[in-house]
Amino acid sequence: MSLSTLTAGVVAVIIGYASSAAIIFQAAAAAGASPEQIASWLWALGIGMGITSLGLSLRYRIPVLTAWSTPGAALLATSLPGIPIEEAIGAFLFSAALITLCGVTGLFEKLIQRIPPAIAAAMLAGVLLRFGLDLFVALESQLWLPLAMCAAWLAGRRLWPRLAIPGVLIVGCATAALQGLVSLEGLQLTPTVPVFTTPAFSMATLIGVGIPLFVVTMATQNLPGLAVLQAAGYRPPSSALIGWTGASTLALAPFGGYALNLAAISAAVCLGPESHQDPARRYTAGVAAGVGYLLMGVFGATVTTLFMALPAALVMALAGLALLGTLGSGLASALVPSEGRDAALVTFLMTASGISLLGIGAAFWGLVAGMLTLWVTCGRR
Repeated sequence: MSLSTLTAGVVAVIIGYASSAAIIFQAAAAAGASPEQIASWLWALGIGMGITSLGLSLRYRIPVLTAWSTPGAALLATSLPGIPIEEAIGAFLFSAALITLCGVTGLFEKLIQRIPPAIAAAMLAGVLLRFGLDLFVALESQLWLPLAMCAAWLAGRRLWPRLAIPGVLIVGCATAALQGLVSLEGLQLTPTVPVFTTPAFSMATLIGVGIPLFVVTMATQNLPGLAVLQAAGYRPPSSALIGWTGASTLALAPFGGYALNLAAISAAVCLGPESHQDPARRYTAGVAAGVGYLLMGVFGATVTTLFMALPAALVMALAGLALLGTLGSGLASALVPSEGRDAALVTFLMTASGISLLGIGAAFWGLVAGMLTLWVTCGRR
């Protein structure tokens, strides 16, 4: 371990939590989770990311960082309202089983290749559209708070792009505190007690939530995670890494660990020369990040209390700004290829509509509609 790798690991943890913890909070609330269950979700995710980042980095001597599926959380926030939390847990287990199967059998690459990247990107963009719109909807309830956060985001994108979202969080919290919108009376640094939720299985929920969660996690999280590692000159055992993230999710899903996957954005912090000049020693940044995630998981209840103390407009604006880049990338990937653009548009619009047919959510129907349009217009399967 060196100071540079330790710093990189800590920064990766801060970026991971500051950029998307608000989205996890929204996803758990959409499932009707109690404050204790929301804390358990953050506990399960933190413990899962900590164990896998620490263990895989030590095992393969490369900086392997895992993360929760941020697009998956956005999908859940739009798909889970009205669904019992027990059925949501069942969908998590189903998605995790599919991911584990892909890793163990080596079907990962073959299965994902059946879904064109443009279709997967369009589905992701459709899921994220609501968060982008909520960023500006928040202006109705609290004008100056979202404006201050947007100004911080603009400054961050110009001056320090990698730390733009943590800067937005700091400015948002400071502005809300100055306006008297934050109450920290009940905030205590206490360990989290995990809450086990017995899963229930509904075919509609498995299809409408489980399958889209699997597709989003694999196509928009695991694939970029592997690409980032390869671009840095590492040759990771892809099937083994996917299998371990899936198995970890299987173990932690009943406690709220809905999806663990390979990290891309936070991992990039640990993969460059800023982490360490010697690529063979950068794996210790993954170890440092793993320890940091474990600590954050243990105190998940404190993180939950903190977010419950923040005004809704702050959480909405933070989630919207954090997902803005992902939304833009999804739209670009979906619409740049001229062949199949109609299919991508159909997928995007159907998913963004938020409709529910036969008890199955819009994300699944967007995928089906897009694949059908592609098959009819381009003769593909």
